[in-house]
Amino acid sequence: MHSFHGTNKRRSYFEGWYFKHQNGRDTAALIPAFHTDETGKPSASLQVLTDLESVSLDFPAEAFRADRHRLLVRLGDCLFSELGCILDVKTEDYQIRGKLYYGPFFQPKYDIMGPFRFVPFMECRHSVFSLFHRVNGDLIINGREIHFDEGTGYTEGDRGVSFPGRYLWTQCCRNGNSIMLSVADIPFLGGSFIGCIGFLLLNGKEHRIGTYLGAKLLHISENKIVLRQDRLILCIEAQENRAQPLRAPHFGNMTRTIHESAACSVHFHCSFRQKTLFDFVSDQASFENHWRAVP
Repeated sequence: MHSFHGTNKRRSYFEGWYFKHQNGRDTAALIPAFHTDETGKPSASLQVLTDLESVSLDFPAEAFRADRHRLLVRLGDCLFSELGCILDVKTEDYQIRGKLYYGPFFQPKYDIMGPFRFVPFMECRHSVFSLFHRVNGDLIINGREIHFDEGTGYTEGDRGVSFPGRYLWTQCCRNGNSIMLSVADIPFLGGSFIGCIGFLLLNGKEHRIGTYLGAKLLHISENKIVLRQDRLILCIEAQENRAQPLRAPHFGNMTRTIHESAACSVHFHCSFRQKTLFDFVSDQASFENHWRAVP
């Protein structure tokens, strides 16, 4: 293992991983990250997001290591990989420890960015490592024990310079199925365009959604997305807001505050050729609403 990003390169950069775990009642998302600000100063962090709170823990850059060829991240005494994760962090007022074991990752067929992965100088590049997997083990957060027995997991990541100024994101696992959709205002060649990426994992089969596959937005607002791709219609609407604050990168600095609901009520409806594929409300869906323009 080695440092993912050299500390001698004076340019803004960030890379973060998002490990989500649910047991049907509790949600815990773990977000290890490395960042370099505009002056070239590197640092690292671990954010912990649950349905009750969010906490951001700072680490020195030398505490961070990641493998360039596989999903393997070390942050202090914490380790994250496709096999599971080990947590062991203690500060004056916060402690998290435990071990989680992952079942086999259901990996995407190909890069979630599609052909956009070849476009240089993009502000942010998204990755999906596992559409769905099982989670077993225990976490103890400030004395609160969260037990996972055949729970559900999802893993993704981002890297680049900054998060998009405007975006919506949602993810939900249900009955062995999974859905993710991200819509963002993407700077490009001096202008911008609204793009979307996502997938439906239904009965063990991945169905990809993307602007690069012809997906068209029919409606977008702060809590609702409606899109069409060929004869598929997808409607997603958040019905409540349980958002907790998280730190996000802005030119490599973790100075932007975003808000994510780790588990809230969201209505998902999808039809193909006017036949309903699914129509349900989940109170375990994650949702980020940042569609208003950033000042």
